[in-house]
Amino acid sequence: MNFRKEISEKLNNLLQNNLNTHEVYEKAFENSKNTELHAFFKHKMEQRSGFIKELRNEILRYGQIPEDEADFSTTLKTTWLDFKSLFSNTSQESMLEACLEADKKALEEYKELAKERDLPPTIDAIIANHSNQIQNAINKDKMYLESAII
Repeated sequence: MNFRKEISEKLNNLLQNNLNTHEVYEKAFENSKNTELHAFFKHKMEQRSGFIKELRNEILRYGQIPEDEADFSTTLKTTWLDFKSLFSNTSQESMLEACLEADKKALEEYKELAKERDLPPTIDAIIANHSNQIQNAINKDKMYLESAII
């Protein structure tokens, strides 16, 4: 396997994760009843859209085709969020927990890729930027879960 394809495969993994996380945030946004959380979820959706665009551009730059579909486990998770929001008094908490879980998974994948020593500087910069923003989201998820806002 050549270097360009290896890089694009690694970026496609991050792309898939961001598509999945965007979908979780989108469902949380649609089901949120709290104004502050609603704005937070919208911001995170927009942020993930930016991540997705950056990753797609990098994949194309390496001559590969971006893989643009969320995976089955995320579809199940968002369906569960829809269900819980209909029948649960703790739906805000459930949505935040799902977002926190998605963010933690994303950060793990970014950290794994950051360990690679053969990545071009542009990709290193993208990984560092996205990782910092995801860590901020994790901190905010936790803050909301610990606060009386939900």
